[in-house]
Amino acid sequence: MCGICGVVQVDGSPRPVLDRGLLDFMTDVMTHRGPNDRGVLYEDGVALGVRRLSIVDVAGGHQPFSNESGSIWAIQAGK
Repeated sequence: MCGICGVVQVDGSPRPVLDRGLLDFMTDVMTHRGPNDRGVLYEDGVALGVRRLSIVDVAGGHQPFSNESGSIWAIQAGK
């Protein structure tokens, strides 16, 4: 059972979408959803947070994750 949260800007020039402290709060309030790992991505236009319950791929499942070039980032819940 994992938890995801975040904000994605859909229009206009990329800008901070929320305060970093708020993203941290949003992610930390879900500790019960994923007590084993926590990850955030905070850039202009996007703020993503994830809590992870490490059952499958314990060592390699840290999120958010990116493609090889780092140009695309994602988070997911489930398998």
